[in-house]
Amino acid sequence: QLVESGGGSVQPGGSLTLSCAASGFRLDYYANAWFRQAPGKEREAVSCISGTEGPTYYPDSVKGRFTISRDNSKNILYLQMNNLKPEDTAVYYCGTDGVFPARCAPVATMTPETGYWGQGTQVTVSS
Repeated sequence: QLVESGGGSVQPGGSLTLSCAASGFRLDYYANAWFRQAPGKEREAVSCISGTEGPTYYPDSVKGRFTISRDNSKNILYLQMNNLKPEDTAVYYCGTDGVFPARCAPVATMTPETGYWGQGTQVTVSS
């Protein structure tokens, strides 16, 4: 089970840290990713991390502003988001494919119908 938290409403330029707590399996066995889905748009991968590949960021728009990390002792995945912009407004999900060996490429292409997902947490950036 994956449970996201940490979403909320912030002004442009603000920061939020999202958390994704896992239970029933170890996050560090697999590649884990953050995704987001804005109203009327498809879900897109934002960032992914695996034990062998390190962090990967997908939209150019988040590079330098978002940081993915994982606390293996707590079994929690994080997404630190700085300098937030209105276009970052979306529901943010964490997900994993539960496949070994851990690779980000297949995780990043997961759809809502595949893999394992949390319930999502809303992030709203507005003045």
